[in-house]
Amino acid sequence: MISVVGIGPGDANFLTTEATGVLKIADTVFGSERQLQEISNITTATKQLLPKKLAELKTVPHEGKEIVILASGDPLLYGIGNWVLRHFTSEVRIVPGISSIQMMFHKMKLPMNDCFITSSHGKTPDFDFLLQHSKVAMVTDSLIGPYEIAQEILKRGLQKIIYIGENLSTTEEQIHQLAPNKVAKKYDMNVVVIVDER
Repeated sequence: MISVVGIGPGDANFLTTEATGVLKIADTVFGSERQLQEISNITTATKQLLPKKLAELKTVPHEGKEIVILASGDPLLYGIGNWVLRHFTSEVRIVPGISSIQMMFHKMKLPMNDCFITSSHGKTPDFDFLLQHSKVAMVTDSLIGPYEIAQEILKRGLQKIIYIGENLSTTEEQIHQLAPNKVAKKYDMNVVVIVDER
């Protein structure tokens, strides 16, 4: 069995009971160095770094074994769960986790209703389309992050407020509420929420 387990935004306290149960019976767990460290006290499974080329996972023997692939946040919200479902024909279990987007909205005390959710991972968003929405949440990457998003807002002369959640649920967590012209060039691991200025 291959299980893709969402471990939440960072703090192991946000793991679901189901996720903990799957990790406890795992034979092998794949994840990033940070992810493996976060679950190290929960499982005695063999821990392996996720290969840079995900296709290498297809060669891992999994018949009769409990293989876990870790996902930050929720596996099916711009996560590795999508890739696993496309590439494995055997039974796959997806264990949901709290996404960084969910956590950010709760930190802001803002309902997620009517929010447009997207990602800039490995792609350039259609900002003309994106910024028509009154409420947008975006998982960012190192190429298109808060600063680049702010520049797109400024180019269009839009009245928006940007919220940036850095290192959510960790001891380094910071939440910023900024006008686009105040957004700095670099932030740690983050999620961005854009709302219309009121």
